Amino acid sequence: MIPKYRELFNANFSAEKYQEFLDDVASDFDYMPTFRMAETPFFISNELKAQLLEGCNDVIKLIQRDDFKALTEKSLELNTKVPNEDAHTTFLAIDFGICEEDGKVIPKLIEVQGFPSLFNYQPVLFQKFKKHYPFLDELTPFANHISKEEYLGIIDEVIRNGHPKENVILLEIEPEKQNTKIDFYYCRRDLGIPIVCVTELIKEGRQLFYKNDSGEKIRVKRIYNRVIFDELELRKDLNMAFHFSDDLDIEWAGHPNWFFRISKFILPLLKGKYFIETTLLSDLKEIPEDLENYVLKPLFSFSGSGVIFHVKKEDIEAVTEKDLYILQKKVNYIPIIQSPDGKVKTEVRVLYVWKKDDPAPVPVCNLVRLSRGEMIGVKFNKDKDWVGGSVGLFEKENQTI
Repeated sequence: MIPKYRELFNANFSAEKYQEFLDDVASDFDYMPTFRMAETPFFISNELKAQLLEGCNDVIKLIQRDDFKALTEKSLELNTKVPNEDAHTTFLAIDFGICEEDGKVIPKLIEVQGFPSLFNYQPVLFQKFKKHYPFLDELTPFANHISKEEYLGIIDEVIRNGHPKENVILLEIEPEKQNTKIDFYYCRRDLGIPIVCVTELIKEGRQLFYKNDSGEKIRVKRIYNRVIFDELELRKDLNMAFHFSDDLDIEWAGHPNWFFRISKFILPLLKGKYFIETTLLSDLKEIPEDLENYVLKPLFSFSGSGVIFHVKKEDIEAVTEKDLYILQKKVNYIPIIQSPDGKVKTEVRVLYVWKKDDPAPVPVCNLVRLSRGEMIGVKFNKDKDWVGGSVGLFEKENQTI
């Protein structure tokens, strides 16, 4: 999207340099991430950036509505409701496919999540790219043009909320087995908070504790929640001393209820040029004849699980819990990133944080995924290059967002 940097990057790229870049990421913790890291960043033009932020603002307007909780209360009735919900979400991840409509490039909303993403890994990824391609110093991954130090200060404030590091934990199911654990490692390095498995928590009354490396029992005052509930539901083998539905004396950095409220559940409520026709199956008057133009998706799945790309009439008829599925019009992803052997499709996830007393969330960083397949997910891109996770880079400018 910024020809100057695409040409510069491709001219400097080599398979050897890509391997050096991978080794550099792996060197920080002697660990190579299990997800594929793409060969290139995505160079985002000012025009596309403006479109992305406009689309995000349209989503945020819905979330800021006084009746938003009433509109989304049913999402909690369909899932596990957690007590002591806060006034608004802490995190917001808004995914756009870079598409083509009427011959023009336009971002189209694919998904929105009131849940944290790779907030600590993404800035590091930019630093790694910049180390191997120094000219990238002219660009930034931060939508509001802050420095890396300012960014980490914001993330630290949002996650810890002023609590001592030892009283704030990153909570996950068997974190050592998660694909995203590289982000956990950077979070622990940069913020100093421990990584704790749900099975390691100790409950005493309304309080939770964990044991540190010295075996001391430490009170948990705030949880940076990375637990995905559909994974938790499947793990009947976990021996946990507490339940998320317990009334606990705990603060949440990312209250679990927002995972359900801000999800595919709200896609049918969004109308406008950046949004895709989406219908809750329970509201579907008749099954479209042209099902080849639609995708069937469960509302609360993660990482693309349960999505049916080639929908048949019987797939829709087979769904018994029609409140839990949406039928979404397919969009035309445009191959836009020039690789050495053809063009590649992409999605941009704009990452927002919402401080406790602020009137609105602010955009901070982003995550990009590259694809040569029908969809962005891993299973559509096996054995391909110039695909996988990356970061979007913006031109530096003096304006504030």
